[in-house]
Amino acid sequence: MEIPITGFIIHSTDSNMDFEHSHQLYLTSWNGTPIHRHHFSGVTSFMVGHDHRYAGRTEPAPTGVKHTHKYFTVTSLNDGHKHEIRGMTGPAISLPGGGHYHNFHGVTTVDGANPHSHKYSGTTSPSD
Repeated sequence: MEIPITGFIIHSTDSNMDFEHSHQLYLTSWNGTPIHRHHFSGVTSFMVGHDHRYAGRTEPAPTGVKHTHKYFTVTSLNDGHKHEIRGMTGPAISLPGGGHYHNFHGVTTVDGANPHSHKYSGTTSPSD
């Protein structure tokens, strides 16, 4: 089964070696439906004497239909360790002037010399 997609590819010149290079694929539609993403960021709860900052972008989702987004990022290094943040946003919440945002919340992975996790929550940016 073939699914038509549209998008564009950007060539990366960040490689240290001439024979290695990479490309980033940016999808703009999936099976004829436009897609979009959201930015998210915040600060985790304060646990064991510290907190962590985080930022990322959601995975793409279709535009114009009910949807949620998966998300993943790694927190800042603090107190000698990092945590992973991953989950699924809540459903889209419409904005008065058009567009929408999503709520998200969860608990980080466990890490640190004194093993612990942090809570996090927030709202995404309006859709890209």
